Amino acid sequence: MSEFLAGTLATIVTLPIFALIVFYYIAKLATRNNKKSFHLAIDASTLLFILAVHFIIIIIWETSLLSVILTVLLLIATVMVLIHYKMKEEIHFRRVFKGFWRMNFLLFFVAYFCLLTFGIIKRVVDTFA
Repeated sequence: MSEFLAGTLATIVTLPIFALIVFYYIAKLATRNNKKSFHLAIDASTLLFILAVHFIIIIIWETSLLSVILTVLLLIATVMVLIHYKMKEEIHFRRVFKGFWRMNFLLFFVAYFCLLTFGIIKRVVDTFA
């Protein structure tokens, strides 16, 4: 049983697009609302995309850039707070966090596919070189 659980967690972390789809269908069953289900699935899978990017970087370059990832997260949070403050002149932490979390989804979703493509190309080139 523990091997099944470990395998499932490893799959979800390494294939976050699969987790995004699963989260979407679970949310759709619960809410019966496409837009809300999509947002819930994005919110639930953001951390998985961040972890997947971290692990892909480790696989490609054999080094951890977790400190860089955390710095990027902190920078995005700072920018989101400053922009929100400039626009609204007060900070609504729930809205700022939601924007921060969804911006991270966009960034790490794109980074995941770019790194995945780069890693595949690098592996093919290394194999035939």
